[in-house]
Amino acid sequence: MQQADFPIFEQVLPNGKPLVYLDSAATTQKPRIVVQQMAQFYEKYNANVHRGVHYLAVQATSQYEGAREVVRQFLNARHSEEVIFTRGATESINLVAAGLQSELQPGDEVLITAMEHHANLIPWQQVCQKAGAKLQVLPINPAGELILEELDTLLNERTRLFAFVHISNTLGTINPIKQLIHLAKAKNIPVLVDAAQSAASGQLDVQALDCDFLVFSGHKLFGPTGIGVLYGKKERLEALPPYQFGGDMIRSVSFEESTFAPLPYRLEAGTPNIVGAIGLAAAIDYIRSLDSSAIAMHLQQLTAYAKSQLEQFPGLTLTGQAAHRAPIFSFTMQHAHPHDIATIVNEYGVALRAGHHCTQPLMDFYQIPASARASFSIYNTMEEVDVLVEALWQVRGVFGG
Repeated sequence: MQQADFPIFEQVLPNGKPLVYLDSAATTQKPRIVVQQMAQFYEKYNANVHRGVHYLAVQATSQYEGAREVVRQFLNARHSEEVIFTRGATESINLVAAGLQSELQPGDEVLITAMEHHANLIPWQQVCQKAGAKLQVLPINPAGELILEELDTLLNERTRLFAFVHISNTLGTINPIKQLIHLAKAKNIPVLVDAAQSAASGQLDVQALDCDFLVFSGHKLFGPTGIGVLYGKKERLEALPPYQFGGDMIRSVSFEESTFAPLPYRLEAGTPNIVGAIGLAAAIDYIRSLDSSAIAMHLQQLTAYAKSQLEQFPGLTLTGQAAHRAPIFSFTMQHAHPHDIATIVNEYGVALRAGHHCTQPLMDFYQIPASARASFSIYNTMEEVDVLVEALWQVRGVFGG
């Protein structure tokens, strides 16, 4: 639908096949405007930010802080200082986890879900272990949906944070985050939303959601790698101690003590990823230039068509069958290891992911060592679903079943 905007699709692969890119849950491709904006910065405005008064430094600072304002508008945050630039969703979560650790006491609990990416599991696991707190897990059913009834007991007076994913990177399940936030807020429990897979929709409104924290990575919404965002309510961020120390996050320094700058700078130590923030802003501008209703309809149609084709394929089993889902499909095939599936379809130009997708506990739940995963985005077409199915027939031809 939007392939003409993405230079990578202009190439023919070395095997002579056109690229059928079905790995957008891992990282999305970049539209031409993002590449151009980043190149323009290096060609015309390259300088460090916040520290110089010369022309280039002023321009670089203006573009960097302008990117922060673009993100603020994108999320509908109240204040620009509620937008913290990080290296990605993983660092954003670690920043909050590190700040929460000093508040956790033995007997406290942190609640996550059974479908979390390792990035929203391991940080909480580690801080709980260090503080003597307990990591609680909201279970899922075989369809890959949260068992919401369990929240009656799991959200309690010991819960210090509820951290959950919006869209599962493995199952494609779209969780009812408004309901989850409401249930937590009813008990005065702060929440963190992992929006890594949902930010590209452009439909996140942090004020309407009333979440305390929300994180995402630039590279999963058509921006560059190495840049991400931590959104936090101002009062929540002000309560977090600095995560790293160094330049640009200080107010005054002596050999005896240091005082720290106000938000957002106290949580952004050192030279930031300036061009990454500029590229992220360009990606957001690109998303906002699209017809959101047309994009949503296209992705719904892709989801329905891909699901129907994969469900009908002999010997193929989808991992999870959530009723409300995004176009992310993990699956296994009889007699074929997921890595063999990905290797064979690659010969037909199809780029799939194979492995545990950084969700090993989820693989254990479904009693599989790994799965293949096809994930679609705005630049994919119905015809590419057909190419995937044709390639899977080649896999079946090799391994039978």
